[in-house]
Amino acid sequence: MSLRKTIAVVASAAALSVGLIGTAEAAPRTLTYNSSGAAEFVSAVDAGANVWNTQLPNTIKLVKVSGAANITIVADNGWPRAQTTSLGRGKIWMGRQAVTEGHNKTRIAAHELGHILGLPDRRTGLCTDLMSGASAGTSCTNPNPNAAEKAEVVRNFGGSVTVQATTFEDAA
Repeated sequence: MSLRKTIAVVASAAALSVGLIGTAEAAPRTLTYNSSGAAEFVSAVDAGANVWNTQLPNTIKLVKVSGAANITIVADNGWPRAQTTSLGRGKIWMGRQAVTEGHNKTRIAAHELGHILGLPDRRTGLCTDLMSGASAGTSCTNPNPNAAEKAEVVRNFGGSVTVQATTFEDAA
């Protein structure tokens, strides 16, 4: 093989490997959740987790487990709330008060999981904003994060973001 041909083959192989490396996506970060204490909200919690899994499949993967987990989810008679201990870790209370008032269970679950993923409340009143929470009213059933919310979670899990231990009380 001539020197020119050898250089061309090596250059092509290098370009191919750089192209493959450049397009490879990192594996999603797996976060486990235990909803065994979520009582009547278990299916809504699973649906809320599925929202995040389908919206950000290359960023996070929420996996249900029966034992120790990154996220513990329980039911109580209060207002829904989340307490983060760090990014991707914490506890969620699926409060019956919001459901009694007419709020959508899956939206509540997705919203509270959003807190664990590093998103704060933004009481915009817009149904298109998942983190607007109860301010969007009881007619809002949208459980999906908007583009800005998704981008924020991607940044949170793609960089060196630190989420302080915080309790989010989602009262109306």
